[in-house]
Amino acid sequence: MSIAVLDIGKTNVKLVVVDGDGTERHSVTRPNRALPGPPYPNADVEGIWSWLLEALADAGRDHAIDTIVPVAHGACAALIAGNELALPVLDYEHDGPDRVHRAYADAIDPFAQTLSPLLRTGLNVGKQLFWQRHAFPEAFARATTLLMWPQYWSWRLSGVAAAEVTSLGCHTHLWRPDEGAPSAFAEREGLAALLPPLRSAWDCLGPIRPEVAAQTGLDPACRILCGIHDSNASYLPHIARRPPPFTVLSTGTWVICMAAGGAIDRLDERRDMLANVDAVGAAVPCARFMGGREFATLAGTQAPAVPAGIADVQAVIDAGTLALPSFAPESGPFQGREGRIVGTAPRTSAGRAALASLYCALVARTCLDALAAAGPILVEGSFARNTAFLGILAALRPEQAVFAVGDATGTVSGAALLAAWPDAPVRMPAAAPVEPLPVRGLSALADRWRAGCADAPSAAVRKL
Repeated sequence: MSIAVLDIGKTNVKLVVVDGDGTERHSVTRPNRALPGPPYPNADVEGIWSWLLEALADAGRDHAIDTIVPVAHGACAALIAGNELALPVLDYEHDGPDRVHRAYADAIDPFAQTLSPLLRTGLNVGKQLFWQRHAFPEAFARATTLLMWPQYWSWRLSGVAAAEVTSLGCHTHLWRPDEGAPSAFAEREGLAALLPPLRSAWDCLGPIRPEVAAQTGLDPACRILCGIHDSNASYLPHIARRPPPFTVLSTGTWVICMAAGGAIDRLDERRDMLANVDAVGAAVPCARFMGGREFATLAGTQAPAVPAGIADVQAVIDAGTLALPSFAPESGPFQGREGRIVGTAPRTSAGRAALASLYCALVARTCLDALAAAGPILVEGSFARNTAFLGILAALRPEQAVFAVGDATGTVSGAALLAAWPDAPVRMPAAAPVEPLPVRGLSALADRWRAGCADAPSAAVRKL
């Protein structure tokens, strides 16, 4: 058995083939760049589709793919009119939805009901749809079906439309986690009526469409699963095997802190705290920030930075240089602020990577503090390979053991489990314990950083 995971992130799209025990056998990646429009910046849906067909054909020549699992981030949705898009899929960083921010704030349900914070730009899927309805009423009126982002791709592959809780319950304002049902806002706006039948992430929607099988050379019996939200894919192996409390840091463009066993009543919508809904429908306390984007901004490159060593981190601490939030002000516990560097900025690539690692570890600790996170911290994704970040986080968080998860991405290994869920034998990815980075003066620098953050209160998102 070979399982193909289609992983659609904000920055990249990946197709990864794994075998039945979760071992990666094939991987290919393409950049995920938005199209400029008109009518607004939008996902390159047809570019991704063409690439996917070629990638599946190439992978299928060497691997007997019998299951495809779509995985995607939680800030895109597709409005379908019959067999085509009613409107292009919005790039969530477009500021169009902010033009209806006040009206949207008045229309949505209280935070206690949806556990979704009100966010900038199009980070709330409900806000995207609210703006599209007001800005493009004729096109919106053509919509017959609303699909979340993973389920758009399972529909393209199988021809069967489905809704699924991990994407519906991810900062959308469309779902009530405590009732397992669409929100009152979704009902009032007519959005609930556009949702197809609810299916589990592991449900087989059907075989691959005959024309797709013909184009790719895949077995016509290849199964298409409903699909799952990416951070919840990372979380899935852990809830299957670990008793709470524990914390998963799913990292990439976003750093999502997921506190298993945490308290929902600690969530503060003003600090980009929310509940994700896991694959079995339970609410998971979360805090997040756009860590990958902020790291790239501070390190000075979108490509992998020169690794920072102990000496580089020590040099930044000794210089007293601080990076104060936020370098992605639309997100995180300090949203609404403009990031700034206090002191002398490092000149070398390794120095900039050290500063970026310090910054991201300090913001991650802020998120963990806000959640009252307990138990081991399991770091997955791109930051699991950043030894400076890991060591600094371990030093800042002595009450929690930190582990670097060995898989290139927990998203893929978690998604692959869906092929045989709930009876899948769960192979926990290797997790290496992290030792605190032996640097001097970190505690004092962290205190200065915290004081610097307190001196500049965040702008309230609701007051846009």
